[in-house]
Parts: sequence; C-alpha cells; structure tokens
Amino acid sequence: MLEAFNFRAILEYMPTYGQCFLATLWLSALSLFGAILVGIAACAMRLSHSRLLSGAAGVYIESIRSTPLLAQLYFFYFGLPTFGVMLPEWVTGVIALTLNSGAYYAEIIRAGIQAIHSGQIEAGIASGFSYLQRMRYIILPQALGMTIRPMLGQAIVLVKDSSLLSLISILELTRAGQLLTSERFMPAEGFLTTAVFYLIIYYMLKAFSGWSEKKLIFREAH
Repeated sequence: MLEAFNFRAILEYMPTYGQCFLATLWLSALSLFGAILVGIAACAMRLSHSRLLSGAAGVYIESIRSTPLLAQLYFFYFGLPTFGVMLPEWVTGVIALTLNSGAYYAEIIRAGIQAIHSGQIEAGIASGFSYLQRMRYIILPQALGMTIRPMLGQAIVLVKDSSLLSLISILELTRAGQLLTSERFMPAEGFLTTAVFYLIIYYMLKAFSGWSEKKLIFREAH
C-alpha cells in the first residue's frame, strides 16, 4: 500500500497545506472567540428574569440546534445577497460558525452555572460579597472548571465543521485536499494529509484543555 502512496506529491503541495493550515487555525480561532462571546450573551439572556430576553435566547438556541450547519451556511452565503448584504466568503463562514457554535456554548455555560450549589452563592452573600465578587470568586471559576471538557469538545466540533467552508470556495485544509485530488487525481494522499493536519489541531486543543483544567478547577486537598 505504501509503495503506491505518492509522498512526493504531498511534499509538492505542502506549501499549499501550510497556507491552508494557517487559514483553518485563524478562521477557527476567530469563530471560537465569537462563539464564546455569543454563548455568554445568549446564556445571560436565557437566565434573565425578563421573558422577552429569555424567549429570544430560547428561539435562537433552539433554531440553531435544530437545523444543520450546512443549511445555515448556505443561507448566509446565498440568502444575504438577495437582501443586498454582500460579504466576503470568509466573513460569511465565520458568521455561520460563530452563530452555530454560540448556541451550543450557551447551553454548556448555562449547565455549568446551574450545577453550582445554591448554598455556595448564599454563603457568598452572607460573607458580604457583591454580585461581581461572587461571579469572580465563586461562580465563574467553578463553572469554567466544570465545562472545560464539553467546551473543548465543542471547539473540536467547530474546527471539523470549518471543513464545510470549502463548499463556499474558502481555501482551508479540506480545500487543499480537494485541490490535490482534482489536479493530481490522488484522493488518498490528499485527504489523508488533510486528516493529519486536523489531528495536529486536535492535540493542540487537547493540550490547552489539560493546561486550563489545572488552572481553573478547584481541587480538594488530599
């Protein structure tokens, strides 16, 4: 099998893969940052005592989670121009990824906050902590610590979902595999190399997750 595998072609396309790897990194990082911000805002609205805000957040979350990302991507790419909104392809892709993952992050963060025992919050109030102090010292550290793993999982999903951006002609890792396949007729070499680069990103995220857990999770004294 390895005898038929053309490593020379992979080396020839490595500059393209390097460019696409960096593109996938910054597109995913930008979308991830936006998704977390959107998730925090949607979570705050969802937990709000205002029925209007809570209802609007609920509609957004359920609408996004009940429809496929590809349909959402095509809506922004083909639908917005019909309303006179013309955006670059990469902006369209980032918006789609951000809004899609933001709905999932909203539920992840909400679950982390609601998992904190009310007695701890009451203890903070009894100790004279302000709302911001309770969020900083009691709620957020524990909520973030408890949700690091699901947040990592969603980040990995976001990175893999970025492969759909190749369908709107954005040059990223999957697009690099498509180029090698179409120009040299080598699908095995093209998409196996693409998979290896995605695996590198996965282990980068996994290492960051391990570091974050040590910094954020409260650990009991033994």
